[in-house]
Amino acid sequence: MTSTKTIPVDEEITLAQLDTDPYPIYQRLRKENPVLHVKAARRTMLTKAEDTRFVKATPDLFSTNDPSTPMKRAMWSHTLMRKDGQEHRRERMAMNGAFSPKVIANDWLPHYEKVAREYVDRLPKGEVVDLFDALSGPYAARGLAILLGMDEATDEQMQEWSQALIEGAGNFGWQDKLFERSDLANEQIHALLDSITDRHLAQPNNSAFSLMLNAENPIPKKQMYANIKIAIGGGINEPRDALNTIIYGLLTNPDQLEAVTRNNDWDKAFEEGIRWVAPIQVSSRVAKEDVEIRGYHIPKDEVVMTIQASANRDEDLYQNGEEFDVYRTDPGPHQAFGIGPHLCQGNRVARKAVGEIMLPILFERFPNMRIPDLDQVVWKGFGFRGTTQLPVLLA
Repeated sequence: MTSTKTIPVDEEITLAQLDTDPYPIYQRLRKENPVLHVKAARRTMLTKAEDTRFVKATPDLFSTNDPSTPMKRAMWSHTLMRKDGQEHRRERMAMNGAFSPKVIANDWLPHYEKVAREYVDRLPKGEVVDLFDALSGPYAARGLAILLGMDEATDEQMQEWSQALIEGAGNFGWQDKLFERSDLANEQIHALLDSITDRHLAQPNNSAFSLMLNAENPIPKKQMYANIKIAIGGGINEPRDALNTIIYGLLTNPDQLEAVTRNNDWDKAFEEGIRWVAPIQVSSRVAKEDVEIRGYHIPKDEVVMTIQASANRDEDLYQNGEEFDVYRTDPGPHQAFGIGPHLCQGNRVARKAVGEIMLPILFERFPNMRIPDLDQVVWKGFGFRGTTQLPVLLA
């Protein structure tokens, strides 16, 4: 393939800038350089929705098996997130039953509702509380522990393991300290899974670990463990960060909150929240052959990074995409849960657990909740993004 355009290279954008506030950068890139090799990330970033969709929806041209990512090092194995075709499908299907609509409705949602009510009820009315620590993180952790079949793990353990694995998988600077933290998480997760294997073999159930263990033709145990760890990473961060983002969006737009409450439009609030700030911001793919995108030559083996955080605010699809607007006239489709074979397996659970269960319970309990100091709200994250501090007055 020949092309008149070579991918431009940027040496100014830093990982720290992308971690702190990436959106002004993405807005500029959509306008000026929608195909750009960012030296700090060692990847070619794609910031337009049309291009990110094309890459993710065309697995014949773009592989998820990116050998330059630190994920394999962080997870101690080659996970289904970096596999293609039948190999990916077999591992994904091994625990797919745990995410079926019927199992979600019958097995998991009653647990999520019970946990939601218990965790909201223990919040101290009249006090300022950081919802990241007091509610969102623990709620996501407990629900996921039950769904995976790891009930014995504490909320604190699940959250620490998730953060350690995610930071390790996103450790593009290959810092030893981050890998030491993920190594410890791996050791502890493996020890817990070893300890509960007999229970699941003796009492089969619909949890992801039990389904994999009791399958007629099970995948290797190493891959069971690897894919449980992938679920721990994304399965906590995604609903936790989505919940915090939606709470922030509603509390900073009281007119929208009033309308959502009146109309019971929590599902719409959920979709707008994850469009506005996608919990999983970026994904990598490797070109299997020479490809052309917007007239730029993408050579074989080039690692491209689809920026769904940017695609979800693309001016071609959304008016005022930088703003949180539950009742926008152009509500979708967003790419927060991905596209194609790697569509987030837990998307139905997240939508139900956050949009259908937690949001109405929380705002019914604290209808006058507010953020007393917006300067105290902290946003963070390049690969995964959300508030790491969300102090609210519970009223």
